[in-house]
Amino acid sequence: MHGEYKVPGGKLVVVDLAVNEGRLAQVQVSGDFFIEPDTALEQINQALEGLAANSSEQAISAAITAALPPRVQLYGITAEGVAVAVRRALASTEPAA
Repeated sequence: MHGEYKVPGGKLVVVDLAVNEGRLAQVQVSGDFFIEPDTALEQINQALEGLAANSSEQAISAAITAALPPRVQLYGITAEGVAVAVRRALASTEPAA
């Protein structure tokens, strides 16, 4: 599954993931943003791994925020923006109402 979100006034966030038994799996966050230190990107991926696929944007954002140490700097993205991209990826396979 693939989702994208352009953070207002910021950069593009791309999320590719799978769902396994109702949980996020194989999560890869990418885009044209910057993170300092760059190793924090793996912390974001790990924070998303295993979350329930029906998690709200708020719950996804909170998981990302909780996983990042205070010294991490996000440039052009936010935890909320990543959460929107995750929900869009998940919505890409949901049947239309």
